[in-house]
Amino acid sequence: MKSTEPVSQRLEISGSLLARNTLLNFIGQAVPLLVGVVTIPFIVRGLGTERFGLLSLAWVILGYFAIFDLGLGRATTKFIAEALGKGEKEKVPSLLWTSVTVQAILGVIGGFIFAGITPFLVERILNIPSGLIEEARATFYLLAFSVPIVLISGSFQGVLEAHQRFDLVNTVRIPVSSLTYLLPLFGLLLGFGLPGIVGLILLARSEALAIFVVLNLRLTPELKKYSGSFSLFPCLFSFGGWIMVSSIISPILVYLDRFLIGSLLSMAAVAFYSVPYEAVTRLWIIPMSLTAALFPAFSALEGIGGREKLRMLFARSVKHVLLVLGPIVLMLILFAKEILQTWLGKDFAIQSELVLQILALDILINSLAFIPYELLRGVGRPDIPAKIHLLELPIYTGIAWLLISRWGIVGAAAAWTLRVTLEALLLFGASVKVCQFSPRLLTTYRTTLTGVALLPLTGIAYGLKNLMGGLSLLAQSAIFAALIGVWAWFSWWNILDALEREAILKVMKLWDK
Repeated sequence: MKSTEPVSQRLEISGSLLARNTLLNFIGQAVPLLVGVVTIPFIVRGLGTERFGLLSLAWVILGYFAIFDLGLGRATTKFIAEALGKGEKEKVPSLLWTSVTVQAILGVIGGFIFAGITPFLVERILNIPSGLIEEARATFYLLAFSVPIVLISGSFQGVLEAHQRFDLVNTVRIPVSSLTYLLPLFGLLLGFGLPGIVGLILLARSEALAIFVVLNLRLTPELKKYSGSFSLFPCLFSFGGWIMVSSIISPILVYLDRFLIGSLLSMAAVAFYSVPYEAVTRLWIIPMSLTAALFPAFSALEGIGGREKLRMLFARSVKHVLLVLGPIVLMLILFAKEILQTWLGKDFAIQSELVLQILALDILINSLAFIPYELLRGVGRPDIPAKIHLLELPIYTGIAWLLISRWGIVGAAAAWTLRVTLEALLLFGASVKVCQFSPRLLTTYRTTLTGVALLPLTGIAYGLKNLMGGLSLLAQSAIFAALIGVWAWFSWWNILDALEREAILKVMKLWDK
């Protein structure tokens, strides 16, 4: 880990720094995901289905509390990154303390509101067995106490992200996120009920906040003196308000199809659709690992007027997502039947094969759109993605209703295709207009070449799949692994340029400056 000594010079954005941070973010998301996969079966057996359902709901609530911070967490990252890009580090304390003050107030108010509606949620809204009512009520009261902790943590984490210190962020994120799954097992061993387990998780979150505070004080000692100013709030809210709009609408867009399938078809259809959906959307950790580092980088570059470097970063980022995800999506499409049959059995292979294939392609399109989405927010136009989401919602609702009614879960996947394609086109179009990109931009940085190169790879892979129908799945996997190896070799020497290869080698510690 690098030192957390104060940095006086202007923050510099380099390819090796972003590559390193992307790798750190990927590890920071992948490790807790693997911990969850291993531990959840034991947690279910230990708690029982109904208590585990309540624990799952607690996890969801903890995750979504952050959308009620008026977008101030992301606004803090944005404006502090801009200040660091300009070398104006003296602005950091006032920006942070203003955000933290407002979030503390919002957190306390939100906590009281959530505590106030807890009896209504537990006794009227949620179908909770009578024997679990008291446990559920105590659990929800504990969650209400956590609201300020969740909101304030977002701003302190955002400062580290603005400094591009994702090594520090993930040093905290990995153990805390992993403890979300490990602490229930520990609580079960101690004989704790659900409130005790949730209490342990909240204790871990509180300790994470304390660590974030300490790291920030070491990185920016000026934070030791409180310097919040409500005069900065309008500026923060003008940006954060649009972030909040997107944060509210995005989950609706993500989960609407499941509710429509359950309403128009059956719960069995929900299962046949949800399983491939949940599996394929795990690929989001790849673009999310990159864009988490890109947002403060875009903000810093915008702050100093570095539009040329910003354009280069945009084009290369699109290329890298296409380069990594393209072959993965291709393999998912070709082996959808075998994957589902091996994993879940023949029924799922029959019902969900086409759904998995369509959704895999959708994930590629949607992942590419992550880049212009963060670019627009980074250059100070969060209103554009929010307005696109507002436009999408009624259109998608109507199309999804129509296609699900006619074609079932395949119709749901098709509706999702139309939505993510429309969103991607609008986001890319807005980025070109706002940042005044040249039509030659994607060609200059070999992004277009990447898309073109995927076409023969697709043709070769499809031909091999048809020719190898009689071989075992293990033999087919070995042959396709070799094909991906050839693709990686070709990409290294013909798609990545010298600067990109150098950045990757630096991250791998095989290249010295």
